[in-house]
Amino acid sequence: MLIGEEIQRILYRMESKKNKDKSNNKDSKDISKSKDKRFRKHLSLSSVMTYVVVCLVFVACIVGVVVFAHMYRNSVEQNAITNSDQVVTQVENMITNYIDDMSGIMEMVRLNMNAEDEEKNDFFLNLLYIRKDVEAITVHSGDGGMISCWSKGNTLKEHIKNNLSYTKLENDELFISAPHVQNIFKDYYPWVVTFSQKIKSDGDDSAQVSMDIRFANMASYVDAVGIGTHGYCYIADKDGNIVYHPQQQLIYAGLKEEQSDNIRNYDDGTHTENGIIYTIHSLDNCDWRIIGVSYVDELIESKVAGMIRVVLFVAVMVILATVLTGSVLAKTFSKPAKQLAAAMRRFVREAESFEFYPVEGTEEIEALSDSFGQMVLQIQELMDKVRNEEITLRKTELSALQAQINPHFLYNTLDSVAWMCEVGRTGEAIEMVNSLARLFRISISKGHELITVDQELQHAECYLKIQKFRYKNQFNYSFKVDESLKGYLCNKITLQPLIENSLVHGLDMSEEGEILIEVYEDGDDIVMAVSDNGVGMTEEQCEEILRKDVNRKSGIGIKNVNDRVKIYFGDKYGVTISSELDEGTRMELHMPKILEENYEM
Repeated sequence: MLIGEEIQRILYRMESKKNKDKSNNKDSKDISKSKDKRFRKHLSLSSVMTYVVVCLVFVACIVGVVVFAHMYRNSVEQNAITNSDQVVTQVENMITNYIDDMSGIMEMVRLNMNAEDEEKNDFFLNLLYIRKDVEAITVHSGDGGMISCWSKGNTLKEHIKNNLSYTKLENDELFISAPHVQNIFKDYYPWVVTFSQKIKSDGDDSAQVSMDIRFANMASYVDAVGIGTHGYCYIADKDGNIVYHPQQQLIYAGLKEEQSDNIRNYDDGTHTENGIIYTIHSLDNCDWRIIGVSYVDELIESKVAGMIRVVLFVAVMVILATVLTGSVLAKTFSKPAKQLAAAMRRFVREAESFEFYPVEGTEEIEALSDSFGQMVLQIQELMDKVRNEEITLRKTELSALQAQINPHFLYNTLDSVAWMCEVGRTGEAIEMVNSLARLFRISISKGHELITVDQELQHAECYLKIQKFRYKNQFNYSFKVDESLKGYLCNKITLQPLIENSLVHGLDMSEEGEILIEVYEDGDDIVMAVSDNGVGMTEEQCEEILRKDVNRKSGIGIKNVNDRVKIYFGDKYGVTISSELDEGTRMELHMPKILEENYEM
């Protein structure tokens, strides 16, 4: 519609201008004006329109290049800052989580210091065996003398000079040392970080316990992180002293240096100095800071310069194309232009059902007609795309909910593991930790929503093993699976919410419960069923379960499972629940048979 109206306005102005020129030719006596009018009189409408269009396009290109260059540079700079911040945040989260984990272990060490000698020795040896990153646990008196030491079979030196793992503490707070070489054993010098805290040992309030943690885990993660081609991250304390640097050898050799004095005065956030972007995050649980270093020339200037060259080239091509195509503008636009404008108005009113029929006329009008037809198709495709993106957004929301790791489940599981370790049931503890690790590994599944039925069954079995340990064997479970169906795909984490419902709402733990997991085919479909012999549910309770978005214990409700299956495979698939009070509950999940080679992950 706007194109047709613009054409009409231009035609009207050109016609008015031509009439005005004719009138002026009759009244004017000035020779220079007469020559100018004779010159204008010979200008064709197509030429005038070409000049106008070329001028407009040229001005628009110049303004567009300037505005685009400014906006593109700001966008690239913001993207560079965001990327740097994300990388530093990842490093911060990893190190924070690792320190929190070690702090929890340190608290367990302190609590076990007052246990009986045999029980204490068993606990520390089991801890050293399970946690490969714990190198040694030592107890020192107030004057620095070593009272006790637990290690992985290393031989303690008879005379230790300048014990780097000991730092005299002034208060009861947890102290984390800088990375250093452990020098208390013969022929064994690992790179460690020491966690130290005061304890009460045999009435000595000044005694302290130290735990040496291998620093290689944190160092390898920092080494692997890169920002752009040459950017990196390193760790410093709040005074600007470098704790760890991936290019530490170059710094020690004097071949590289960091602006520690300036960086020390920077607050958390992003700062730019001398063409270098510094992104700084402070850790909450110690006095370390994560510092990301990236370079403006590498991340911004080269990209902006390259894009400006491309835009200028495109602008020149557009201007040349405008000059060439403007010379063939038609003299008669009125009727076909109105038809095209009317088609545009109809499209605005009824975009979804609109069908466009090409307008016949001059070559230019037909070109506009074809372009409009393509635009109609593209807009209608975009409308379909928006609808599909709404479905994709729902998938993303469900996947985000599914990806949550419930802290209560993890805490209870780890608490059970700790209790088993304390009572000496290390075999069961190891089996429980292995099941937990396998459960999370399958849950991640490299980001894929669909996994094989076999993997889903393994995930369910890991979950059942963990729960059986936690509920102290108050229920039994069994699998009845058609082996030929294990290679087909299904949504991940579908059986666990169904099983959890049986544990939470179905089984009466005062009596021995039974859970049966079945997988069988139903024509071209697969049915995964979970049955229990519990107390059963009313019809209202069954409906309520299918309405809940989130299960307060697992984090993933049965409605989540039902929605994901329907989104991926259609409304005829999903979860059905049948139950009778005092008899039990059966939940069935229907999905189609899909092989991995026939489905794009």
